[in-house]
Amino acid sequence: MGLLWTITGLIAFLALFLGLGLLTVLIFEAFRRTQLINSTDESIAIFEDPRSLKKVPTPHLSDPSEKYISLIIPAFNEEHRLPGALTETMIYLQQRAAKDKSFSFEVIIVDDGSADGTKNVAFDFVRKYTVDNVRVILLGRNHGKGEAIRRGMLHSRGELLLMLDADGATKVNDLEKLENQIQALSRKEILSGNAVQRDSGSKISDIPIAAFGSRAHLEEKALATRKWYRNFLMKGFHLVVILTAGPGIRDTQCGFKMFTRAAARKLFRNMRLKRWCFDVELVYLSKRFSVPILEISVNWSEIPGSKVNLLSIPNMLWELALMSIGYRTGMWHIYN
Repeated sequence: MGLLWTITGLIAFLALFLGLGLLTVLIFEAFRRTQLINSTDESIAIFEDPRSLKKVPTPHLSDPSEKYISLIIPAFNEEHRLPGALTETMIYLQQRAAKDKSFSFEVIIVDDGSADGTKNVAFDFVRKYTVDNVRVILLGRNHGKGEAIRRGMLHSRGELLLMLDADGATKVNDLEKLENQIQALSRKEILSGNAVQRDSGSKISDIPIAAFGSRAHLEEKALATRKWYRNFLMKGFHLVVILTAGPGIRDTQCGFKMFTRAAARKLFRNMRLKRWCFDVELVYLSKRFSVPILEISVNWSEIPGSKVNLLSIPNMLWELALMSIGYRTGMWHIYN
C-alpha cells in the first residue's frame, strides 16, 4: 500500500512539474510575440520585376488603395497544385477586367519557404502577366500559413483583400458572393451615417467589414463520409474555438475570406498566430474591433494534398492556448 502511494505521489508530482513547465513555456512564448508585432524586419518585402530585374516600390497596407481587389495566395510546396489554380484565377480576373474597365486587380503569391519549384512557378506567372498584376513574396523559410497571409495582406494595394488557398478548393468566382455582401453592407453603413466617411467620396475600403466563406452547409455530408475520429476531432476543435473566440461563426477554418482595407488594417497588424489557428484569432479580433463578420456559403471541394493532418492538432491546441493567455492576461496589446 505504501509503495502504491509513493508511485501515485510521484506521478502527481511529475504531472504538476510538466504542467508548470508547459505553462511557463506558453507564457514565455506569448511574451515573445508581444515584440513581433512591432518588428520592422517582419514587414520587409521586396518585389522584383523578373523581366528587368529592377526593384518595384513596396506598398504597405497603411497606404491608400491603388487596386480594386488584391488576392493573397499562401503557398508552401505547391509546385503541382498552384499552376492550375493560378491559371483559373487569372482567366477569371482578366475576363472581368475586360468587361469592366474600372475593375483592377493584383495577385500576391507568398512562398512560405517552399523546398520545391513553387517559386519558379510563381515567377513564371509574373513574367506572363507583369509585376503590376502578379507579385511574389519570398519568406525564405517556413513560417506558417497565417504569417504568409499576414505578410501578403501588409503589402497589398486593394480596396478589397481576398485570401484564398493555392489548391483552388473554392472556385475563384465565388468571390463575387462575398464582394456583393460587403458592398451591400457598406452602402447600408454609409446611408445610415455609421460610416467613418459619410460624403459621396466614401469608398468600400473605408468601412471595416469581413466576409468569411463557409462550408457549414456541407457539414452533414462531410460527417457522413469522414472517419469517426476525424469527426470527433472536428467537433472537439469547434468546442475549443467557441471557448476561445466565442460563438457566432460556424466555419472559422475555410481558407476563403475577404476584408475591406479598413478591416485588414485593424486585424492583420495585430495578428500574432502564424499557423493553423490564425483564423480563430481573426474572429476574436473582429469582435474586439466590432468589425461585422458576414458568413457566406461557398462552393468547396476537397483537393488531394492537404497539409492538415493529425499532427496538426497539437499545434492548433498550442496556438489556441497561446492566444488565450496572450489576450486574457493583457500581454498582447491591441493597436487601433
